[in-house]
Amino acid sequence: MYDLLDLTLFVAVLDEGSITAGAARVPLSLPSASARVRGLESRVGLDLLVRGRRGVRPTPAGVAFGRHAREVVAGMRRLDGAVATYSRPAAGRLTLLAGSSAMQRLVPRALVSFLTARPDLDVVTAERRSADQVRGLAAGEADLGVVIAGGPVDPEDSLGDDSLVVVGAPGSGLDGGLVAFADVAEHPMVGLPEESPLQLTLEANLSERAPQVRYRARAVGLTAVVALAAAGVGLAIVPRHVVDPALGLVVSDLAEPWAHRTLALRRGAHPAAGTEALADHLRQAAASAPVEG
Repeated sequence: MYDLLDLTLFVAVLDEGSITAGAARVPLSLPSASARVRGLESRVGLDLLVRGRRGVRPTPAGVAFGRHAREVVAGMRRLDGAVATYSRPAAGRLTLLAGSSAMQRLVPRALVSFLTARPDLDVVTAERRSADQVRGLAAGEADLGVVIAGGPVDPEDSLGDDSLVVVGAPGSGLDGGLVAFADVAEHPMVGLPEESPLQLTLEANLSERAPQVRYRARAVGLTAVVALAAAGVGLAIVPRHVVDPALGLVVSDLAEPWAHRTLALRRGAHPAAGTEALADHLRQAAASAPVEG
């Protein structure tokens, strides 16, 4: 079996074109490096280097030996890197809950800045409706939530308006005025998957006497839902801030009080270290991409 230091030295000598320079890079003294190279040649039974006044160059056997030595050295470095992470202190982990709107608008921005700034912390996210978030936070299942506030919000915890509107293509039946949810439900619609927090909220607020809603399409992501509405596939109920004015959609406000919403931060029963730092990054994300009421 070859000594890894010998192989590392030989690769360095080939790269530098000199035993002296190769020894300095490892580093080894010149006498020790020369002895190791001669030991390699003795073991192989062939000359691996041609020595000259201006340095050394590999023989054909030295070229082949160097190629394989380089692969071994690189492989050992990859092995060292693979196990090095396990010798570092384990990273802390935070759990963040949020609804459909925040997951699209705020959470990605906040995670990019937070995880870049805090390599010592990991974040797990889960998409849940506000009522489920509140229960999970109270039970200590999560550290932080972005919930739909049901009352006054501390300005420090407010992440902006998140009110819902109805959007449709011109000629869809919307006139841009106030509209009742029950009236919207009489039209073909497009929306998110049934289990998404926003869709669960809409279903919970649909009266028992309302007609069965016909969803022509359910798409993953609010951007896709808005695009379908713009194409005339159906009406959509979405947070106002996700509506791109360039699409030329007709936008109507919902008459129901529950459609007027504010996003707010809420802590878990036992928030882990780093929770407030994550909250700060969510505030910054909200400030850099303000939702329009």
